Amino acid sequence: MTQFVAATGLKNPHLQTLVPRFIRKKALFEPIWQTLDTPDGDFLDLAWSEDAHNESASKKPIFILFHGLEGCFYSPYANGLMQAFAQDGWLSVMMHFRGCSGKPNNLARAYHSGEVEDARFVLEYLREHFPNRTIIATGISLGGNMLVNYLADYNQDPIVTAATVVSAPLDLAACAQRIEHGFSKVYRRYLVSSLKNSAMKKHHLLKGELGLSYQSIKRVTHLSDFDDLITAPLHGFKDSQDYYEKCSGINKLQQIKVPTQIIHAKDDPFMNDAVIPKFILPDNIDYRLFEQGGHVGFVSGSILKPEFWLEKALPAYYASLKDIEV
Repeated sequence: MTQFVAATGLKNPHLQTLVPRFIRKKALFEPIWQTLDTPDGDFLDLAWSEDAHNESASKKPIFILFHGLEGCFYSPYANGLMQAFAQDGWLSVMMHFRGCSGKPNNLARAYHSGEVEDARFVLEYLREHFPNRTIIATGISLGGNMLVNYLADYNQDPIVTAATVVSAPLDLAACAQRIEHGFSKVYRRYLVSSLKNSAMKKHHLLKGELGLSYQSIKRVTHLSDFDDLITAPLHGFKDSQDYYEKCSGINKLQQIKVPTQIIHAKDDPFMNDAVIPKFILPDNIDYRLFEQGGHVGFVSGSILKPEFWLEKALPAYYASLKDIEV
């Protein structure tokens, strides 16, 4: 894989993080949507790069993407990576975490950084309906931490051939603290506001499950407060610290068996050094730590001609897997 070099004029980590939203205001294509009903009475929405049952898609390997906190297909990195892989000969699909596809899900439960069963359900669906295909996965930010948990928990039968994890908050407690400082508070306000809006749309369900008042949700201002109030009790954890300890991917890297690439930027404004492994990683993990890149930014080129480096680098990295049948 080529080295990442930040775009001339865009080396600041916050510019790296925010500029993609201004460069790409519209999705590069409109996806084919599919809804899968889950065994517990809920649903998961998939966005496909093309009709998966068309003749043109029948032999293609599959690229599956797991988005970040409150992300969706219309997040700049999501439709960009899906199109980049589609143009390189892959069938691209993105699983939306519950409640992230534009409509509230049916149940009080939502998603979190260690919730791997929905990913398992979708990957089993892919294996059953598209047999003998190479499947590679990429997880972005929260989706990356989830993917680390998934690859560790299902290391005997991961279904995927290889994986990439980008800008993942591998130490959840450290990252929850990091975004309380400096300009990073801007990101915290945005994320907490989005989480609260999603929760308030399901207030009737949360009230029944947790006894929460509308006002108690509205008063939340910090990510750890939201996790204490909703994420942890809703998904079986004692509190936010219990959730962070059990679901931080950094503790599970050594359990992963498949080839896995991890991409981080030292200047990521969502993180600090706690996400960087201080121990020897197994040979199947290709760890790439760049000086710059921000959070899921990695904008190269120049300020006049910016390029999304991940969209070139990742398809090139996996080019050798395209023609392999499993």
